Amino acid sequence: MKIAILPGDGIGPEIMAQAVKVLNALGEPFEMETADVGGAGYAASGHPLPAATLALAKAADAVLFGAVGDYKYDSLERSLRPEQAILGLRRELALFANLRPAILYPELAGASTLKPEVVSGLDILIIRELTGDIYFGKPRGVRECPDGPFKGEREGFDTMRYAESEIRRIAHVAFQAAQKRDKRVTSVDKANVLETFQFWRDIVTEVHREYPDIALDHMYVDNAAMQLVRAPKKFDVLVTGNMFGDILSDCAAMLTGSIGMLPSASLDASNKGLYEPSHGSAPDIAGLGVANPLATILSAAMMLRYSLGKVEQADRIENAVKAVLGQGLRTADIYEAGSLKVGTEAMGDAVVKALG
Repeated sequence: MKIAILPGDGIGPEIMAQAVKVLNALGEPFEMETADVGGAGYAASGHPLPAATLALAKAADAVLFGAVGDYKYDSLERSLRPEQAILGLRRELALFANLRPAILYPELAGASTLKPEVVSGLDILIIRELTGDIYFGKPRGVRECPDGPFKGEREGFDTMRYAESEIRRIAHVAFQAAQKRDKRVTSVDKANVLETFQFWRDIVTEVHREYPDIALDHMYVDNAAMQLVRAPKKFDVLVTGNMFGDILSDCAAMLTGSIGMLPSASLDASNKGLYEPSHGSAPDIAGLGVANPLATILSAAMMLRYSLGKVEQADRIENAVKAVLGQGLRTADIYEAGSLKVGTEAMGDAVVKALG
């Protein structure tokens, strides 16, 4: 089982070190190889996704990814910025399905900004289509406006588009995931305004006919954002496009108390995947030893479950995280009065100890 370890920038190396420590403690014959990516890739090789890093990711059975991005690279042309590394990996590895669970651990009910009775027991899964939509659609760029009231001015433009097969395959992922949960899917779109998402709604409805055991409802994205804050437990599985999923998954993350608690999986058609925390590189706290490593550790558990077939070991990690939270250990982002504030390394050590 070969794992590509891509720590990246900012707090990436710090949180990745804790996830690797946990994986090593399992006693499994993992072969782990590390490579530069993002700003670190640019500094080492002049590109955020060096050829050697991409080759390693393609050869591995799974990829464990930290985070990319740093303010000092913001002046680079867009194709060389650190964030292009993750977009390139998604494209080159055909990672079209992003799974982001948002689970509120009972011990963290007080860390959420919402009332405990609103979020207590929260367990939802957001499935985001990852390789289409406005993020990848062409044409795009900056041009002279060809028409309308601002004709002749410079304008920026991007293209939102989805092919039928793209929608069908992500719909199948959502319905199949719901079969293992509470058998409910909410498809999030903007069909009242966008032709792309009227088409999305039509295709999801067609695919649903193959899953008569699943309840399907449709919801406009603005209403979905409101309901995530108003009554998040009404959801089970949400499926949506790339841009809407990007926004809603971060909103759902904060329901759990901190985005530092949210893992994610990005899968291809064969369940090979890239696993990463949902948070960013946080360069403002890099090197301070205060970052929360739990999202990365839980991402490693998802990797074991979905790509490496090690369900028992995935359970061990997830149970260890629950045990550590039960002991009252908290990093700064989830700290509350009466708990014990610990740093990045101490939290990783505690999870290793709790593995037993």
